[in-house]
Amino acid sequence: MTLFDTPARERIAAAIDDIERHTDAEVVTVVTGAADDYRWIGLFWAALLALIVPGAAAFVLGGFDARTLLLAQWVVFVIAGLVCRHRRVAPRLVPRDVRHGRAAALARTQFLAQNLHRTADATGVLIFVAEAEHYVEILVDHGVASRIEDAVFDELIQNFTKRVAAGQTTEGFIECIRGCGTHLARAVPATHTRNELPNRLIVLD
Repeated sequence: MTLFDTPARERIAAAIDDIERHTDAEVVTVVTGAADDYRWIGLFWAALLALIVPGAAAFVLGGFDARTLLLAQWVVFVIAGLVCRHRRVAPRLVPRDVRHGRAAALARTQFLAQNLHRTADATGVLIFVAEAEHYVEILVDHGVASRIEDAVFDELIQNFTKRVAAGQTTEGFIECIRGCGTHLARAVPATHTRNELPNRLIVLD
């Protein structure tokens, strides 16, 4: 993912290192370009356009024999399929609820995959971003959830989401990490030095 070059990843890792010096919580950051490749939606729209566009053209212009109509349908299907399957186009063709549902499911999968549910005091925190969906979620284990209200994380998520939509994902990440750190330092202050989980930015292919 070209957006997160080496300096950006180092800045994010440094921000996590900094906040974890003041809290027993374990913070992990995960970003993915898209929560799904949405190839199915590209094929759906390509097939729909292949049925509608040539038929409409034949109705308006007239003079289409069966062979020409079939050829036109194939051409529209191929062109529309290539366009609609593009990684920047496909997510825009999917309803928002579906996109966010896919992203939310991947966030929960990553919470488990990164072993955030196995920290010593149940203080795992995941900051998850799906760029194509403009989706941000902060998932916390019960050791943090019992000390910090959901509204606190909701506000951080809203600010981060605005940054992602504006193409400022790196700055949004760092702001969110520091915001989480401020609240975690108060609710789950550091009692000893440890680092159970990696502080680097995890980028999913």
